[in-house]
Amino acid sequence: MIDLRTFLAQSADLSDEVCLDAFAQNWTKKPVRRGGALVFQGASATDEFIALEGRLASTICDPEGKEVCVGFFVAPCVVTPSIARTRDGVSRVSVVATTDVSCARIDAGLLTRLMISSQAVRNWANGVLRDALSEKADREWCLAALGGAERLAWFRETYPGCEDMFTHSLIASFLGVTPVTLSRLRASNRPG
Repeated sequence: MIDLRTFLAQSADLSDEVCLDAFAQNWTKKPVRRGGALVFQGASATDEFIALEGRLASTICDPEGKEVCVGFFVAPCVVTPSIARTRDGVSRVSVVATTDVSCARIDAGLLTRLMISSQAVRNWANGVLRDALSEKADREWCLAALGGAERLAWFRETYPGCEDMFTHSLIASFLGVTPVTLSRLRASNRPG
């Protein structure tokens, strides 16, 4: 497991040791057991998260209870920023641990205040948001422009190793195909 300071230090935006240490001290630990959630769809959500160990999936349930996967997180990584997963302080998604997870959390309002007072933190956070929006746009393009076999190839390239880390029902949902279709695609497109 990577520690928070080491994770944050990977960003060129946080290269100043004093700034890095001050920023890291504002985060707290948040363990989540497998099957538990960082946030639930429809619940109040005011935190930002960095997954330091483990794996998570982001899902949306429709009114009939059908669940659709909209994101995967393999630590160490930043979980989709609050601004991109909430509306008016209410989560639009559930983020569920598919393994035991160790996270760091910070209140989104506190992060905003830190962004205002520190250009380094602002640059780091803006980079995180740009990356999250780019991932979302890539997935939307994939679903709109590619057929099933191409979607699977895109997934394998974009999320290397994830095919063996997450359930195939989550992956099928993420790719907009049925589990049966995904099974057929996998059988005919084994990675070389």
